[in-house]
Amino acid sequence: MAFWKKAVLCVIVVELLGNASGLITFLSIEGWYEDLVKPPGNPPNGVFGPVWTTLYALKGIALAMIWDSSAETHLKRPALRWFGLQFVFNLLWTPAFFGLHRIDLAFFIIVPMLFAIGMSILTFRRVNPTAAALIVPYFLWVGFATYLNAGFWILNG
Repeated sequence: MAFWKKAVLCVIVVELLGNASGLITFLSIEGWYEDLVKPPGNPPNGVFGPVWTTLYALKGIALAMIWDSSAETHLKRPALRWFGLQFVFNLLWTPAFFGLHRIDLAFFIIVPMLFAIGMSILTFRRVNPTAAALIVPYFLWVGFATYLNAGFWILNG
């Protein structure tokens, strides 16, 4: 399969899964979330959708680059496992925070998610340094989200 087809497929799958969990966010913005005390630096609600859409696209392209790589299996397999693990954590965080309104549980999901993203970067770099670089903005954003999650927990716990 041509790289561009892999990239389109990966971006579509990552966007669909990521944005499906984002529906929970959309349904919780008015009411519960609106009433929370926000930590300093909390962006306006309109920032999150475009940022996540961009990050999911970058993640999808990075995933396609690893899939398309001619690197040996012993290098690709851990990269794909770490990517899968961080994405599972990503998909669990939104329902915990916005669906269950469990800021504490969300924090205990986002911390290992951040670690798994870091491990994804390290293992991706062994296969394709450009793919690793594409998920650095995601790592930085989730690091910021970890701060926000902790702030919400402290201020509203």
